[in-house]
Amino acid sequence: MNHNKIGEIGEELACLYLIKHGFKILSKNYYKKWGEIDIITRKNDVLRFIEVKTVSRENIMNVSRETLEQDRPEENIHEQKLKRLYRTIQSYIGENKVSPETDWQFDVIAVFLDLNNYNARIRFMENVVM
Repeated sequence: MNHNKIGEIGEELACLYLIKHGFKILSKNYYKKWGEIDIITRKNDVLRFIEVKTVSRENIMNVSRETLEQDRPEENIHEQKLKRLYRTIQSYIGENKVSPETDWQFDVIAVFLDLNNYNARIRFMENVVM
């Protein structure tokens, strides 16, 4: 399975996770030439900009929580990517006339896929410092 398809599956699973936990999905794959935001949500009057990082592993159900904690796909969000994400967030806020009083934050969801056994694990990191 190619990298793009794995990413799409991860984003869909992330959306299902968010909906299950009371988030309202406002937009997916908000794109500007300088960057893209995977998911934009709202919960408790806080606007959330979410980056999804997906990796595939064999048989994650037999992998310990400690091993999964050591595997950190979110570390692929480097400084240059954060700058592009921040600029894209500012574009969304401006285009959608979001009130300056609206609280917003940047979150990361790491999705671990076990394609052989059709399982997944999700790690949700809220309010990541940009």
